[in-house]
Amino acid sequence: MLTSCEYFNVKKTSSEAILKEELQTFNWNDVDVYPSFSLCDYSITKQERQVCFQHTLTTHINDYLQKEIIVVSQDINDTLMLEFKVSKTGTLSLLKSKIDSLTINEIPNIQNLLNKSLDSLPKIYPALKRGQQVTTAFNLPIIIHVD
Repeated sequence: MLTSCEYFNVKKTSSEAILKEELQTFNWNDVDVYPSFSLCDYSITKQERQVCFQHTLTTHINDYLQKEIIVVSQDINDTLMLEFKVSKTGTLSLLKSKIDSLTINEIPNIQNLLNKSLDSLPKIYPALKRGQQVTTAFNLPIIIHVD
């Protein structure tokens, strides 16, 4: 008869190792709940919340720019590509903006106007990943048309 004590050996795994392995197993680019405004609470699916958030943000920026008195010498019809970040505390910041040189020449303070438009946004609820608030980044096109 042969016996072995290996059966009773237990490998200890540190909580840091478990956490590190767990963090590598899921996709950080895909969140469970997208950032949202309180008026998007009616949205049931993740996709509906994303569309509501983007629509609300786009509408807010467009409304702000329409209230500003912008004088141009040439008509402008441009799509601005804006890169945003929503922090895990719900703070929205403009990281980058891709703006055509004609638009910058005609509206030199466009970057400042975009930043000011974000100051009056309603409260933003950050994205959630596994029940934790996380920072997210996203791109949003804004169409600007000035005659």
